Amino acid sequence: MSRRTGVPTLEDVARAAGVSRATASRVVNADERVQDATREAVLAAIRDLGYSPNLAARSLVTRRTDTIAVVVPESDERVFNDPFFAGTLRGVTKALALTELQMVLLIGSPGDGDGRLDRYIRGRHTDGAIIVSHHANDNLWRSVAEVSLPTVFLGRPFAEHPGLTFVDVDNVAAAALATRYLVDSGRKRIGTVAGPADMSAGADRLEGWRSVLTEHDLPADAVELGDFTVAGGGDAMTRLLAGHPDLDAVFVASDLMASGAMDAIRASGRAIPRDIAVVGMDNLELATRTLPPLTTVVNPVDEMATQAVAMLLAQLEGGPILEPVTMPTELVVRESA
Repeated sequence: MSRRTGVPTLEDVARAAGVSRATASRVVNADERVQDATREAVLAAIRDLGYSPNLAARSLVTRRTDTIAVVVPESDERVFNDPFFAGTLRGVTKALALTELQMVLLIGSPGDGDGRLDRYIRGRHTDGAIIVSHHANDNLWRSVAEVSLPTVFLGRPFAEHPGLTFVDVDNVAAAALATRYLVDSGRKRIGTVAGPADMSAGADRLEGWRSVLTEHDLPADAVELGDFTVAGGGDAMTRLLAGHPDLDAVFVASDLMASGAMDAIRASGRAIPRDIAVVGMDNLELATRTLPPLTTVVNPVDEMATQAVAMLLAQLEGGPILEPVTMPTELVVRESA
């Protein structure tokens, strides 16, 4: 035992196991070159002495932190009030439960104006990263690429870059599914509250909505942009109704925005779905609590987060960067449409 602290050291473990300190260190660091009998002797000594590795010292040698970072370039208010991020963290935590890795949550403003996220990544303070809610002006893709940090994007990056991978749904097809349902239901004047134009989900869902209306020779001019928040959805819907009072349906690019949009529709004196049918996107638990309950498209965030962790772990184990994964989705019909 260390005379100063009474805490067992690696030298104590080596002495108890009858091996060199270097051999004991190789066992602690899971070196496969150690013979089985020797490994068992060292592990027995670790158990008997109650030895715990000095993780700080170990990380200096192995350059491993035993953490992965979930990087979210959004305000803390957004992160802690949006169920999408709660689902992301739940999926990551579940996927890491059987590993020795811990999750670190990094939150920063869109565009990383103060550079904190960039400095953390470039400093290699984590073994890998899952980047969520990526914006066009976020250069995080460049940061992870330049330091060769294993990374998986949750959601397709706004612009694809060599050496990066992601897991997502086909947002164009998902929005087309929602819009086609409204068309098939007999709606003729269908607007949209789209997501931010600087995010792939916002751009892709707008494209899917527009493609179906164009296919059916219906007008595709009733568009307002939101910010994936309740308030943003309400404001955008108010503008949409003012500019296009003849709307009889709307596809809203997230359930949070749809909740705000439904409040704005009711405030205008219109009934849902009699006057205006509403379809959202995400199938959050919130969708069952809106008035009326919200028809929406599934965005399986928990499963996507779990898949992203699996893809990242494969990289950490020395495997190749896997091809992007597209998760399946479906329409859940409720009373709003």
